[in-house]
Amino acid sequence: MNIKTLLSAAAALALGAGAAQAEPIKIPINEWTGQHISAHILGSAFKEAGVEVEYVTAGAVPQFAAISVGDLHVQPETWDNNVGDIYPKAVAKGDIVVVGELGLSAREGWIYPPYMEEKCPGLPSYKALYDCAQAFATAETFPKGRLITYPADWGTRSKDFVELVKFPFAPVAGGSEGAMVAEMKSALATEQPVLVMFWEPHWFFADHEMNWIEWPSDVENCDTDPAKGVTTTEVGDCGFQQANVLKIASKDFAATWPKAQAVYENFKINNGIQNVLIKEVDNKGRPLEEVVAEWMAANESTWKAWLPGGS
Repeated sequence: MNIKTLLSAAAALALGAGAAQAEPIKIPINEWTGQHISAHILGSAFKEAGVEVEYVTAGAVPQFAAISVGDLHVQPETWDNNVGDIYPKAVAKGDIVVVGELGLSAREGWIYPPYMEEKCPGLPSYKALYDCAQAFATAETFPKGRLITYPADWGTRSKDFVELVKFPFAPVAGGSEGAMVAEMKSALATEQPVLVMFWEPHWFFADHEMNWIEWPSDVENCDTDPAKGVTTTEVGDCGFQQANVLKIASKDFAATWPKAQAVYENFKINNGIQNVLIKEVDNKGRPLEEVVAEWMAANESTWKAWLPGGS
């Protein structure tokens, strides 16, 4: 064995997983800024542990096929109430491994500006939407109300729910997170009607007041009992299941990158961290990489505790 070969072998062993370690860890980048923050902080921690990282653009639902076959390796911000059909099957089969919870307290549902309660008496109850749909209408949707839903790559939960409970609304897919935010800000500026499927944590709620549609409170057995929920004839019509936000990995990730696996198990992000950084990126227009690097420099005690041995 020559010197070059010995040096290559030594470098691979230092990374903790032999020659296969030459491949970088591939982290998918989805369509919302919060996930970008989670992914890049994790990637920065991996780099601090001596592991190379590559960021790969991938749709929130299509990504699971790539993770299940090992083409992508870790997804630190998986909202488990919007995962499509592949994800649960891959988890059950062992092709995707749930490493733990990320640490976010999540909420999803339909939001509207407070001034709409004057135009649609009965809000925030979902029942008001049957009577006041025209208050949310536009010229293109009249007499139906207009509902802005998630981008198409995120699934069709709102559209499916509208059809299930026969709400008189026309679902319109948002083009992106940024487009959805821009539309809400435009509506708020002129007090125009707007109803949007949205989520928190998100910086938008720090700068703008929005109310949430309230769904039936008695949801036990909603998936099996038609008497529960919005209708008396359908099941699964109690609103939107709230997510657990999970860290997931491909099945071979731990064996291939044991040092990174240790980092991943310790990695946590909460709403407070994410909201501040999202605002820097989305509201102030700062580069994501710069914002994450600044956070890493100011929070060494936090991320060093994720590393093997705590340093």
